[in-house]
Amino acid sequence: MERLTLLGLPLDPVDMEGALERIGRFLEEGGAHQVVTLNPEIAVRAQEDEALRRAVLEAELVTPDGVGILWAAQRLCGAKLKERVTGIDLTLALLGRFPGLRVYLLGGRPGVAEKAAKEVARLGGEVVGFHHGYFREEGPVLEDIQKKAPDLLLVGMGERQEVFIHRNKAHLGARVAMGVGGTLDVLAGEAKRPPLWAQRLGLEWLLRVGLDPKRWRRAPRLFRFAYMVLREKG
Repeated sequence: MERLTLLGLPLDPVDMEGALERIGRFLEEGGAHQVVTLNPEIAVRAQEDEALRRAVLEAELVTPDGVGILWAAQRLCGAKLKERVTGIDLTLALLGRFPGLRVYLLGGRPGVAEKAAKEVARLGGEVVGFHHGYFREEGPVLEDIQKKAPDLLLVGMGERQEVFIHRNKAHLGARVAMGVGGTLDVLAGEAKRPPLWAQRLGLEWLLRVGLDPKRWRRAPRLFRFAYMVLREKG
């Protein structure tokens, strides 16, 4: 499918099955590939953060993460996308589709990646390494990832993750590297996903923001995203 352009950023109009097929080809090809799960927050930040904008522009796959992106795609591009393809859902789907996938987990507080690794192994992945996200020097971490040469590198480092992957993509030794936000916390049992009904209605982000005061500062970006889409459409 031909890429869409949303607020100056690329978006691949894929559903979960399409994303899995694309990533399957990346795994066969070798080389380095970045997957970005585009949500409204990233779209807003990329308007002012040039490093983030470049990371999204040069990603090999950009999936629609969030009902806001689905709404914007229909309003601005006339494209009715089938479903969200979020970091957590795509991670679980990859582990189910490709048993024995060699996985490295990077991010979270000390201990989180280690706990998440146990769940990844339970789900059929082969964990080749893990490291928390609170490191001061990138060198030793990059060296470890490169030495392990994972099929899939999951990076849960919040606002830093996309730029970190893009900046180091050629040196990671990973066939696919994907920013996954709080996915490692969920896999580790440190955070729970909202109820299934909220996921199906696409209200996951709303519950997360509403129930976690630490996320309240991020809410204005969601309103700004809606404003940007409405203004662009005119």
